[in-house]
Amino acid sequence: MSYLFPHIILQGSVWKIIADSSTFGIIILAILLSMSFICWVVIFHKWRQFKGVDRDTERFLQFFRHARRLDEVTAAAKNNHRSPLAGIYRSGTDELTSLVAISGSGNPGHQAKNLTDKEFDILEMTMEKTMVDEMGKLERLTVFLATTSTSAPFLGLLGTVVGIMDSFWSIGERGSASLAVVAPGIAEALLATIVGLGAAIPAVIAFNWANNKTKFLHDAASGFILEFLARAKKEAL
Repeated sequence: MSYLFPHIILQGSVWKIIADSSTFGIIILAILLSMSFICWVVIFHKWRQFKGVDRDTERFLQFFRHARRLDEVTAAAKNNHRSPLAGIYRSGTDELTSLVAISGSGNPGHQAKNLTDKEFDILEMTMEKTMVDEMGKLERLTVFLATTSTSAPFLGLLGTVVGIMDSFWSIGERGSASLAVVAPGIAEALLATIVGLGAAIPAVIAFNWANNKTKFLHDAASGFILEFLARAKKEAL
């Protein structure tokens, strides 16, 4: 079987199957091939995105944990802007500066001093809101992978049913069940199944991979918020 399908392609039989397919079958194949192409574009984009995010997150965390004070990490946050942690850090420092201004403590070297527990709760909520926004950016476009992984097999099945119906229709018209009569419809049906699975399998694998990456970064962001708050409270002592 591993030899058969490439052999069919090289012989040009696939193009003959498509040429002999019904209009509805061709539409189904066109939809599935379009979905598959878009999925591979999304997969490549997400791979590049997560690669940059992982690299910037590692650099930013390393700088953050070696810095003596929170305000020394601003440049690192700008240089590693693809990391969601950098965005959370920027929102945290901006909110911290705002709370300090409201409380009347303008000493930049001791920003967290004179802040109440309620104000620290506000700071935490602001950072968590930014975390939600950053995770939303990472989840963008993955919905198409999920849609393809669930709908492509059913579209392929629909094409399969249409192909089989075409075969039975040919039998009824010609009054014969010979291979020459039923083969075109069966071939159309099987091709729709193959294309449907070919679109769905990479999509579901990529969707699960992207979900796991996002979950890992969500956990890292939650831990970073706690780490930021602990540093802020420590500097307030």
